[in-house]
Amino acid sequence: MTEALTPDSPVMTDALTSGNAAQVPETPELGTAPLTPEQVEAAVHSIADRSRQAARRMAQANRAWKDRALHAICAALGEQQESILAANAKDVESGRNNGTSAAMLDRLTLTPARIDGLVAALENLAGLPDPVGNVVRGQTLPNGLRLRQINVPMGVVAAIYEARPNVTVDIAGLALKSGNAVILRGGSAAAHTNAALVTILRDALESVGLPADAVQSVDQFGREGANVLMRARGRVDVLIPRGGRDLIQTVVNNSSVPVIETGEGNVHIFIDESASEEMAVDILLNAKTQRPSVCNTVETLLVHSKSTVLPAVATALRAAGVTLHVDPRIQAALSGSVETVPADDVDWATEYMDLDLAVAMVDNLDEAVAHIRKWSTGHTEAILTNNLANAEKFIADIDSAAVIVNASTRFTDGGELGLGAEVGISTQKLHARGPMGLTELTTTKWIVQGEGQVRG
Repeated sequence: MTEALTPDSPVMTDALTSGNAAQVPETPELGTAPLTPEQVEAAVHSIADRSRQAARRMAQANRAWKDRALHAICAALGEQQESILAANAKDVESGRNNGTSAAMLDRLTLTPARIDGLVAALENLAGLPDPVGNVVRGQTLPNGLRLRQINVPMGVVAAIYEARPNVTVDIAGLALKSGNAVILRGGSAAAHTNAALVTILRDALESVGLPADAVQSVDQFGREGANVLMRARGRVDVLIPRGGRDLIQTVVNNSSVPVIETGEGNVHIFIDESASEEMAVDILLNAKTQRPSVCNTVETLLVHSKSTVLPAVATALRAAGVTLHVDPRIQAALSGSVETVPADDVDWATEYMDLDLAVAMVDNLDEAVAHIRKWSTGHTEAILTNNLANAEKFIADIDSAAVIVNASTRFTDGGELGLGAEVGISTQKLHARGPMGLTELTTTKWIVQGEGQVRG
């Protein structure tokens, strides 16, 4: 059995740095002719091949070595915070000049506090157990064969995302800790920020003797680079899209590489007739206004017709700047006391990612569940109630990745749930579902050990 590499092993070298560099077309400089599709394909394939070699070395690195890399990345992010913010300012200014929405600009923007949050997440990640080698199950058969099913790295993980430079760090950290190599496509909106972050990540890896090519980007090759990445089956083991509906569906529909689908968040909260006013106001304000541009923000509120909390909740949300898109029953119940706009089917299907909220009235729990089943994207749904039977029925009837009772939907997050960080929130049902952390970036293999047994 291959022994895990340790921090005391000889420093690893990139076997492909000198041998293949001359064969890979360099990124075209401004004003020069763009690369042909054939050149882009060759370049992306070379990146993937180098990732695969790096992944083999990462799979052998033990926890101490991987954690040392994470700590090195944390130190580098702190030391180079000013240069990261300067690069990010260029992207934000460009986005603002191009008419980027407020929600997208919020996702794009890094601040000292957000960089500190990235560092804290990586430090937390370093403190988590290494999933690689974890025994999922095992037994000794009557014939004496000893069986173990263990977690092993995926290999080469690719991620396609948009305007989210924090994802660059989160996904890289999770991939490294779980023994993988990662190829990133972060999009043109965050080009300057992602370039700065990838350089920092690669330098930190090299500083501790791990291969820099465990983190690579294809941003320099634009959309064609992303297209090649999606077709790189056999070179890339799994592809994770993270972003809006259009991006996710483009990857799902066009990728020949296996995809773990992260879904949009048309998130619901149902206020039962027994929910208290104070709890309802506090949770709705947090779930809608704390950071409206993210996928675990509530987008639709369902209110029981016998609940008395609607006026207080609606007033608080309007005071916080939320536009309420309401059905006729909600409009009648508010009697003009709170400004609203009419809702239609488009609103029930919309992930606003902004200070907008669709609000409907229902007569019972079954109606709430039926509405959620019709319009939900399977991300997160919550119930606010003091009725235990209703809470249990809601949990049983709702088929989403996360179901929450009497708490904000903002808790559907890898960091909040103790995963250290997350690659994304999967709304599919194969392999991974909900916030995807370290374990979700591993697969398994069977170890069968015998003493000469043959099958009869």
